[in-house]
Amino acid sequence: MRSVKRLAVGGLDRGGAVLVALSLLVSGCAAPSPFVRPALPTPPTFPGTPTDQASIGRLGWRDFFQDPQLQGLITTALTNNRDVRIAAGRLDEARAGLRIESAALYPRLDGVATSTRGRTPADLSFTGRAVTAGEYRSVLSASWEVDFWGRLRASRQAALEQYLATDEARRAVATSLIAQVANAYLLERAYQERIALARRTVASREESLRILRRRYEVGAGSKLEMTQAQTLLSQARTAVEALSQDQEINRHALAVLAGQPVAMSSGALALSAVESDQPLPAGLPSDLLVNRPDIIAAEHRLRATSANITAARAAFFPNVTLTAAGGTASAQLDGLFQGGSRAWSFKPTLDLPIFDAGARKANLDLSEARRDTAVADYERTVQAAFRDVSDALAQRRQLAAQIVDARDMLAALRERARLADLRFANGRSTYLEVQDAQRDLFETEQAVVQLRLGYLASGVALYAALGGGLGDEGSLPPSNQTLKEKAR
Repeated sequence: MRSVKRLAVGGLDRGGAVLVALSLLVSGCAAPSPFVRPALPTPPTFPGTPTDQASIGRLGWRDFFQDPQLQGLITTALTNNRDVRIAAGRLDEARAGLRIESAALYPRLDGVATSTRGRTPADLSFTGRAVTAGEYRSVLSASWEVDFWGRLRASRQAALEQYLATDEARRAVATSLIAQVANAYLLERAYQERIALARRTVASREESLRILRRRYEVGAGSKLEMTQAQTLLSQARTAVEALSQDQEINRHALAVLAGQPVAMSSGALALSAVESDQPLPAGLPSDLLVNRPDIIAAEHRLRATSANITAARAAFFPNVTLTAAGGTASAQLDGLFQGGSRAWSFKPTLDLPIFDAGARKANLDLSEARRDTAVADYERTVQAAFRDVSDALAQRRQLAAQIVDARDMLAALRERARLADLRFANGRSTYLEVQDAQRDLFETEQAVVQLRLGYLASGVALYAALGGGLGDEGSLPPSNQTLKEKAR
């Protein structure tokens, strides 16, 4: 590059050399200003959490989700999910844009072959006779825009930041997908347990109805008691049907997330055994800046706007382009490569902006306005992330307390149902008391499973809100372009 610059200046006349020298002297005027990350627009710590533990957001998903069946579902989803493929396609687009901007920094070399033949009428010819002539050229042409002010480098930097932002957006899609698959899997486990509870209840109430019908038939019981038992049985059967329908809908959603049909079987994870004493450290809000992909993407977009401002400022300065061509030329095709047919040209160009009706100033104002918008977008993204983490922590604390209360209530309701059965069997109460006890017990059993599901889901939400998902294990499949390059 340095030798090309010396050749260019040497080929200029004295005035051109002076202009280039002046350009070099003031080239620092458009130098990019150092990037300053905006101050964290959140409190320094999350409410009610310890600050001496590392954030779970640094864990890879295989370390956080240790159920083998769930790991298989996540792996399938990361490979086949269409949202991930769309994000990979957008990454390929950003990579191509970066290559386009990078190419502008280097000289352009073209091989050109031309053939021209024409006739000049007699009244336009210097000889007074009609002339038919031709020209043949074979030229190797090179052109290079000398980036004195950093405009091309700033444009490339902006494209690079956009590419990095797109890559982080792809990671954000993957993190969201992992959380969605985990939640759908937990919901599947909850439906399995709730349906199992409902079916056990159906079997128990079928036996109660059989006994009460027999008692009615022999005159030892009333028809009212039999119809009350029938009502309880119908309610349990309706619950099984409704839960089975919701389970099918959830499986359809899980198949869309996985990108293919999935076969669900019973797993080792039992929500009924979940306890509310599982600590998940959140770390500090500052950890979000390096863990959460949407925040990192917003920062890259902000950096891109700063680079665009540098490029817009550089547009106010002269533009120097060096163009050179060398080859052969001849009036006859057979003389194109004979001796004496060598031709060359050297054309340095200095484009000095004088008047453009404020277009360059408007472009600078536009870049600065976009930078201000990017700052607000970055701060909003950080605030939204802080809220996501705070909400998940609060939900987790409240659900833990509710699980303890619900567990005590469930034990009391089971004892109540047992005593109600004894009182009815001994003739000391009506079957209505048994009906109320069994209904409350069934509803509470279902509610406890839902509470434990919510508690586990809050852990998934906290993990995703902290930016967890991929870690450093390279779990994301390669982009479409990378796969094509490997195939070649």
